[in-house]
Amino acid sequence: MAKIIVYNTSNGVLETFWREESENMPYNTGGTMKVREFRGSSNSPTLWTTRQAMQSWNSTRSAYNAPIPFRYAFKRIWEGGHGLMSQHYAGVSFDVGQSLTSAQRQRIHTIATDLGVWGYVEPLSLTPTWVHMDRRYGTPACSTGYTTLRRGSKGVYVLVMQDCLNTLGYSTAGLDGIFGAASETAVKNFQGDYGLTRDGICGCATWNKLTSLVKGNGKTSTTIN
Repeated sequence: MAKIIVYNTSNGVLETFWREESENMPYNTGGTMKVREFRGSSNSPTLWTTRQAMQSWNSTRSAYNAPIPFRYAFKRIWEGGHGLMSQHYAGVSFDVGQSLTSAQRQRIHTIATDLGVWGYVEPLSLTPTWVHMDRRYGTPACSTGYTTLRRGSKGVYVLVMQDCLNTLGYSTAGLDGIFGAASETAVKNFQGDYGLTRDGICGCATWNKLTSLVKGNGKTSTTIN
């Protein structure tokens, strides 16, 4: 049984669902994405995504009107597998079509681009054997990656930040996607230990240091599942 946290970027509401691996992902229509498919190779008991990412998938799958196989969606940052600030860690990215023909992938890519529902559709020249689509949100703190976070922020980027901090031993008193007092204290303590401006704001420099320390290094005794 997976715990799935879904963030609605439109109204700032975080919802929690409990689903079996064979059940549909929350907000998935038509049974086109099972929990086990979204999970991919992740072993995490807790998964997260946004309602908007699921709706973007629904629109793309409906327009394509045929099965779209995919092999990679979600990962916890300490599980690794992608870059330091990959949207896969935020649960809003899908790599699809690995078993399809190049013509089929081209059609999916064209549909995903033309629909305009994704924040980013990677050029096929960079992904010749799959199609990468993600529904990122907000203004990135760095040229690519996650948004600047401060007390009061909510969402999947807060979940990634909390995951990093807890894994490094800086307790946020939970893994809930809400940047509260404990998360602010954890950020300040982390910043102080690594010579960063101790302002409690997770901006570019803090994100870079956090992700570089945690990415792919495995779960620790302080990681919250």
